[in-house]
Amino acid sequence: MTKKIILITGASSGFGRLTAEALARAGHVVYASMRDIAGRNAQNALAMAETSKRDGVALRAIELDVQSESSIDAAVGSITAESGRIDVLIHNAGHMMFGPAEAFTPEQFAEQYDVNVLGTQRVNRAVLPHMRAAKRGLLVWVSSSSTAGGTPPYLAPYFAAKAAMDSLAVLYARELSRWGIETTIVVPGAFTKGTNHFAHSGRPADAARLAEYEAGPYAGFGEEVLKAFAAIVPEDADPRGVADDIVSVIDMPFGKRPFRIHYDPTDDGASVSFAVIDRVRAEMLRRVGLPDLLTPRSLV
Repeated sequence: MTKKIILITGASSGFGRLTAEALARAGHVVYASMRDIAGRNAQNALAMAETSKRDGVALRAIELDVQSESSIDAAVGSITAESGRIDVLIHNAGHMMFGPAEAFTPEQFAEQYDVNVLGTQRVNRAVLPHMRAAKRGLLVWVSSSSTAGGTPPYLAPYFAAKAAMDSLAVLYARELSRWGIETTIVVPGAFTKGTNHFAHSGRPADAARLAEYEAGPYAGFGEEVLKAFAAIVPEDADPRGVADDIVSVIDMPFGKRPFRIHYDPTDDGASVSFAVIDRVRAEMLRRVGLPDLLTPRSLV
């Protein structure tokens, strides 16, 4: 195993926290980024520092807000100054909103896209120049089975943003392969335990519009959806499996990493759909004479 310098976004909790800790235990240098280390995430940063000292691993909390270019630039500058490079970038930061789509304001939709989609673009623009100069690197995108599998109602802003992020990841993969930069898209299923997605999800700002839904034929529907989710998630579903899969991918040699992997205990069909979707996209590139974009080029 070759030690990698890794930056992961949204690492204060959920998949991000689990993945950061698993990668550090695997022997990598992990920069676990999060917002407001001096404030609301102070305890999370302290816990990581204690873990690093106790277990003798390189787990380093770092301030990074995916909605702020200056914050991202400062974090990336700090990492490259300290470690000399960034080998792996894991796009994990995300936020969920729950409720009828109509009751969310356009500004709330914009906020959802800003965190889940534009945030990845800001971080890419800060990190990719370093990877391109090194002629190597790996981007790992934490997507969602909702982008090609089951899509229960009342999660429209989140599902739409995740679908946009997944599409962006696919196109970035083609535009980076000739630079020697690899891409793996991780597709987790729904987890009602072990992450904070549902507990911390945003709610509609238009209270009057929400009340119309709650008083009409969709009265109590939000609770109905949550119960339906809980019913299909196996009791032993463990989000740590996502972290373990990411560790396995990062430890693979260049050129052997899968383009897409699935970890979905609910089996909502995304693995079936993406097998077709990704094949169709690959065949189109072959038809137009660009098959080399499907395989990262070794430049080192």
